[in-house]
Amino acid sequence: MRGHDEQAAHLFSYVSPEARVPRDHPLRAIREMTDRVLATLSRKFARMYSDIGRPSIAPEKLLRALLLQVLYTVRSERLLMEQLDYNLLFRWFVGLNMDDAVWDPTVFSKNRDRLLHSDIAALFFQAVLAEAKARDVISDEHFTVDGTLLEAWASLKSFKKVDDPDPPAPDDPGNPTVNFHGETRTNATHASTTDPDAKLARKGNGKEAKLSYSGHILMENRNGLAVDATVRPATGTAERDAAVAMAAQIPGDGRVTIGADKNYDTRDCVEQLRSLTVTPHVAQNDKRRRSAIDERTTRHPGYLISQRKRKRVEEIFGWLKTVGGLRKLRHRGIDRVDWMFTFAVAAYNLVRLRNLAATP
Repeated sequence: MRGHDEQAAHLFSYVSPEARVPRDHPLRAIREMTDRVLATLSRKFARMYSDIGRPSIAPEKLLRALLLQVLYTVRSERLLMEQLDYNLLFRWFVGLNMDDAVWDPTVFSKNRDRLLHSDIAALFFQAVLAEAKARDVISDEHFTVDGTLLEAWASLKSFKKVDDPDPPAPDDPGNPTVNFHGETRTNATHASTTDPDAKLARKGNGKEAKLSYSGHILMENRNGLAVDATVRPATGTAERDAAVAMAAQIPGDGRVTIGADKNYDTRDCVEQLRSLTVTPHVAQNDKRRRSAIDERTTRHPGYLISQRKRKRVEEIFGWLKTVGGLRKLRHRGIDRVDWMFTFAVAAYNLVRLRNLAATP
């Protein structure tokens, strides 16, 4: 018998979002870990808000919504609010009931800015690491460091001379015509008017230069979890400087190993790492110059293992740019970019922990 194409409008609904989400849905494990992490930040949230006045959006709901934006590659807060309006899965994860009103996108963004001006992302990241340490899935001896370029939210048209006091009037104020062919443009003489922290950088010879930031990750080699993340200006030495800084933050006094690619094979970087009781398992770059890594390091079997394991850090960068929405940044200023980068890396760790728990 053919069914009838009719939709009856019911006055009451007795089904909750909890009942609509399958018991084996991948988000359930992430929601449980997220709730435990947010519980550890409750006192920090209490100090951020006043005891009087109109209640704002709960910071726990804000962070769960931002986590969904990363996990599902939602490109804007406006689209995120649209999804929350009719997506039962999103409502359940954030903590909204069927009849709860969805926030205005502007209100959500202004409440989110309160978190962006604090160290919540770093605390959230550390709380996720504590969850991983409690499961004993993190190595405390063998690590990998690497960096990648993050394209800034700024146009090359905004990259102008710093000492140009009287630029010509644009032919189109909304989208002016700029002809910079044949002009020498460097970070020493030019700066972006929309994002001064962004630097002109390129991935390699023959690649186009873009306004970018430099994102860096320290990964443990056992299960490929990120144990440190930071964003720095995209300079020629940003990768090596970040490697030394993150190596200095590794807890404990025992000797550890850090794998890296050929860009870290410089005498200064290797010597600084060794002074931190770190054995640098850096890939040898002996094509252009004499390598700073000799047989004292390469003769050990652990060096070959580090060279094989270090490639897993590219999986983190690939996830951040394809799923996490960091291929093109949506925020300006190094502080906000660092906040979003750290939070996205924490989201990756949550996904990785869920997958590790499901692996027999």
